[in-house]
Amino acid sequence: MDARELELDYNEVYRYLGYRKGVPEGEVRHVVEQCVEDLVSQAELRSVARRFPLKFLGDNRFLIGDMELESRALSRNMRGCDEAYLMAATIGFAMDRLAARAAAIGRMSRAVIYQAAGAMLIESYCDALNRKLKEEAAAEGKFLRPRFSPGYGDLPLAIQPELFRVLEIQKHTGITLTESLLMMPTKSVTALIGVSPEDSHCVLQGCESCSKTNCSFRR
Repeated sequence: MDARELELDYNEVYRYLGYRKGVPEGEVRHVVEQCVEDLVSQAELRSVARRFPLKFLGDNRFLIGDMELESRALSRNMRGCDEAYLMAATIGFAMDRLAARAAAIGRMSRAVIYQAAGAMLIESYCDALNRKLKEEAAAEGKFLRPRFSPGYGDLPLAIQPELFRVLEIQKHTGITLTESLLMMPTKSVTALIGVSPEDSHCVLQGCESCSKTNCSFRR
């Protein structure tokens, strides 16, 4: 997949930059559009996703493949699922390079914009991958829950090494994991997605975009 094929949401870039309402005009808007164009033209999208059996062990503990996890939030999110996708995705080092280069010559505002554009782009890429997985599951009469990433709720970053082992993430995507469990390139994502035989009517963008605050599957 090429970054030019993704749906780009400039409003998300402005939101990351702190614009709560409206779209900036004039020079700010021009610079944002230019930074997004720079990033999209240089991004190198890579991903890996695999599907595993899911077995609940009780007390918020469950197995995904041979990986044992414990999380109250993720257990609630995946209630009723019998399989799960594990995925990893990155937009490559373009954002890191562009932001570092801008900062090195004192163009700090551009460095911040590149960071915001990178956040938007990796989310757009994950959404596109999510749609493909959703279509794959739908062909079998199954449905997906919103993706859930380590570090959210009570699911610790400490599971990252296991995700890297099970998915062979470095081999397939080039993403590496630091000693502090952060990923490089920085605009990279790992996630777990429940697969259920029943439709929970979850939105692709996740619980934060859904108005059903009393949903039993909410993250």
